[in-house]
Amino acid sequence: MKKITILLLTSILLIGCTIVRIDTKSIDNIVSVILSKQNKLYNQVGKGYKYYIPRNVTYIDTNELNDRLYSNGNYYYLYIDVIGYYHQKVLDYQVNEGAYYSRKLDFNGKQGYLEINKYKNKYFIEFMYNYAKIEAVVNKEDINDVVLNASYILSTIKFNSNVIKLMLDKDFFSNKESKYDIFTAKKQIESFLQYFDEEENQEQEIDEEVD
Repeated sequence: MKKITILLLTSILLIGCTIVRIDTKSIDNIVSVILSKQNKLYNQVGKGYKYYIPRNVTYIDTNELNDRLYSNGNYYYLYIDVIGYYHQKVLDYQVNEGAYYSRKLDFNGKQGYLEINKYKNKYFIEFMYNYAKIEAVVNKEDINDVVLNASYILSTIKFNSNVIKLMLDKDFFSNKESKYDIFTAKKQIESFLQYFDEEENQEQEIDEEVD
């Protein structure tokens, strides 16, 4: 009788809950599992968009449509491409065979790419999906954790078309359209890496003064 009861309870738990196992040692698996799910959660709202921040990630601030986040010693820079979304711009990305990791993404009608390259003694993560992009420069041992958090954030991006249309009608982006083109963002990447270097140098100078 006890065995029958246990089996019944187990069946109820399996039917009522969706158990998702993620192999966090595999970047491919992390991305595929999370982006394939349609998560409607959100706890952060911006101008024309909203998304979910995992518990171990902290929101720092927003500069126009760029959000800065922080987790476990790493800063994440989130860029929202409302213009690309509004015009439904098509992704044009070729897999970079010379990168540490490069993959074109296509899940649930949403496209993007994940590219990771060695940068000095760290790794530059460029993760674009669903008209939003996360960039971060991290140590090798942090790559999978950052990809995991970024996957959750980007998979939950939701746009408010009415708000975006109102912003465009008011010429909100009249002088910013090229700035928010994250599909062909070579200059933006160079700018980001330069900004990262400046921030890192400032932190080193502060540490030296404290010592």
